Amino acid sequence: MQKVRQILPGLIVSLVIAIISQFVAKVIPTLGAATIAILIGILAGNTVLKQPSLGAGTKFSESKLLEYSVMLLGATMTIQTIGKIGIWGVGFILLQMSITIVGALWLGQKLGFGESKRLLMAGGNAVCGSSAIASIAPVIEADDDDKGMIITLVNLMGTVLMLTLPWLGIGLFGGNTILKGALIGGTLQSVGQVVAAASMVNQATVQFATIFKIMRIMMLVVVVLIFGRLHQRHLEAEVAEEAQISGNGSGHWLPWYVAGFLILCAINSLVSLPAIIGTAAHVTSSWFEIIALAAIGLRLNLANFLKAGKKLALYGLGVGTLQVTSALILISILLNR
Repeated sequence: MQKVRQILPGLIVSLVIAIISQFVAKVIPTLGAATIAILIGILAGNTVLKQPSLGAGTKFSESKLLEYSVMLLGATMTIQTIGKIGIWGVGFILLQMSITIVGALWLGQKLGFGESKRLLMAGGNAVCGSSAIASIAPVIEADDDDKGMIITLVNLMGTVLMLTLPWLGIGLFGGNTILKGALIGGTLQSVGQVVAAASMVNQATVQFATIFKIMRIMMLVVVVLIFGRLHQRHLEAEVAEEAQISGNGSGHWLPWYVAGFLILCAINSLVSLPAIIGTAAHVTSSWFEIIALAAIGLRLNLANFLKAGKKLALYGLGVGTLQVTSALILISILLNR
């Protein structure tokens, strides 16, 4: 009970911000509740809500709720989804993700960011934003500051792309719904941003953009495993003693919530869960993510974020430009046939 009492204040504040964000999002739908939640959290957490008593609850919301959010996503998709975009669509997604990961890692190294920030940035942009970052963070032993900083950057960058990609797609691809869906679903970070951006075009674009996005989410497990191995190799390069390496085995294991994501996806693929279960999982996952993002905003040290502002902004701009450019090139080669 003592632990529950410690968690409740921060959890309740995060929930209130999430509810406010949902209402504001109805007035400003182009921003989306997730982005609004993290912005309100940053503003409040660095001004009127600095109380240490909120710390336990915001930490719980940031970590555990994002983990449950990731797991529940598995019940919203099936392996059969891949067939809807065809072999060329699958090739586009795999190449786009690979280019994003390699480019983000390379650019981050050139800008002097550590391994943790580089891997979180690469995974967050290549896969599914906050959910991917939450899945990767424990595997690579990222600290909370790095996780919060990169989640904020990825969400802010995603908001800019969310507002610009629909118009770019309309201008370049006209009435070709599949190509517009590929651009939006193959580039934007979070599911909410994909749906919001595609909705600015039409409902058919929403359907195709969502399929391309789901294909990226289904690669989450692969990315987590690969990044875990990269982290282990990084440790092996830095630590001479084998005993020290074996004492730190987090990179060898798949986090429980990523395993849960995979199991739910497999079950849904084999037996096709009732629509009400998929809907409930989607709604619950979205709420958990928004509450967690509000908590991340509350916990973010704005002074530290702004201190690294110029380099972070350059990093975000560089990765975003790479994603859009590579998507346009790959679409013209693989899909515009």
